[in-house]
Amino acid sequence: MESFHATTVIAIRHKGTVAMGGDGQVTLGDRVMKGNAVKIRRLVDGQVLAGFAGAVADAFTLFERFEGKLQEYNKNLLRAAVELGKEWRTDKYLRQLNALLAVCDAEKSLLIAGSGEIIEPEDGILAIGSGGPYALAAARMLIKHTDMNAEAVVREALMAASEICIYTNTHITVETL
Repeated sequence: MESFHATTVIAIRHKGTVAMGGDGQVTLGDRVMKGNAVKIRRLVDGQVLAGFAGAVADAFTLFERFEGKLQEYNKNLLRAAVELGKEWRTDKYLRQLNALLAVCDAEKSLLIAGSGEIIEPEDGILAIGSGGPYALAAARMLIKHTDMNAEAVVREALMAASEICIYTNTHITVETL
């Protein structure tokens, strides 16, 4: 059975702002099933941004679990991520989930993976999904060579990815903190 997948998400810390954006394409195997999906969520009263790449239902399950961990650990992003990572890696049910989460608050940006990795990017840019590498490269160059703000960099990086990655479209959603 083929599964639904959703693709490119990028988060950037730049000029005192955190911006996270994602494209809207959802595919089933090699077919586009939806073009206007929203892959970015605000969690815990809008204080945390979360985005996903991978199987949609799996990502929603992880969003719920992660928000629960945020509430349990008093909105401490790192602690909630570590606890979710531990649970994801060791729980028989959660181990089967196929998604990556990118999460950000005012202080940190983290990638959470089911294999137990919790990664904080050293340059403040985090990109996941099939178009992630393209968006990441574009964002690094835009930050280095322009005066664009974080939101504009996210939009342009996603547009660049959409021109290269067949699983990324131009229906872009961006949220900022």
